[in-house]
Amino acid sequence: MRASLERMGETIARLPLFPLGMVLLPREVVPLHIFEDRYKQMVDESLEAETEFGMLWMGEVGLREIGCTAEITQLLHRMEDGRMNILIQGARPFRLLRRIDDMPYPAGDVEVLEEELTEDGESGTAARQGYADLVERVTDSRPSENDLAELDSYGMAATIALELDAKQELLELRSESARLERLTSLLAEAQERYAVSERAADLAKTNGHLRN
Repeated sequence: MRASLERMGETIARLPLFPLGMVLLPREVVPLHIFEDRYKQMVDESLEAETEFGMLWMGEVGLREIGCTAEITQLLHRMEDGRMNILIQGARPFRLLRRIDDMPYPAGDVEVLEEELTEDGESGTAARQGYADLVERVTDSRPSENDLAELDSYGMAATIALELDAKQELLELRSESARLERLTSLLAEAQERYAVSERAADLAKTNGHLRN
C-alpha cells in the first residue's frame, strides 16, 4: 500500500513516521542504515515519490509528540537484500496529532509547527561567540565571521554533541531567540565539560599525582 501525503493547510495527513532513538533537527544531516522490511518499504516509497517522512524520538519515557520531517538527500548504497544506507536532512518541526495504524509502517496525521518571528539581537551574538569559542577550543580553528553569520541555532546545534533531551528541547522551542538563549547556556556547559576532561587528561599524564 503506497503512502499518500495530503496537505491540509498546516497539517500533513498519513505522514510516514520513523520512531528512533535520536533527535533530528532542521537542516541537520545524518546517515541512516535501513534494515527492517517496513522501513525499507517506507524509504523506497519516499525515494520514488520524492516525499518526506517524519522522525520522532523514541526515548525512555516513550514516543515524543514533537518531531522533524526528514528529506532523503542521497541513497548511498543499496544491498542485495534491500538494506540501504541513506543520508537524510531535517526539514520542518511538527506535532503528532494522531497515529495511523492501517499502513505497513508507522504513520500519523501531523501539524507543521509555525515559527514565532523574533529578532536575534544580543542572544544571537552571544550564541555565535560561544559556538566559535567551543569550536576553536576543540579544533584549534575558529569559524570565520561570515560562516558564523550564516549559522542559525539549528545549524550550530547540529554540529556539536548535545544530549538528546537538550536537542529535543531546542526542537520544541518555537522562536529563534529562545533557541539562541538556550543554546548559549548549552555551549557554556559544553565548555565546562571540555575543561573538566582536559584537567582529567592532564592528571592522568602525571599518574594521578599533582605537579609541584
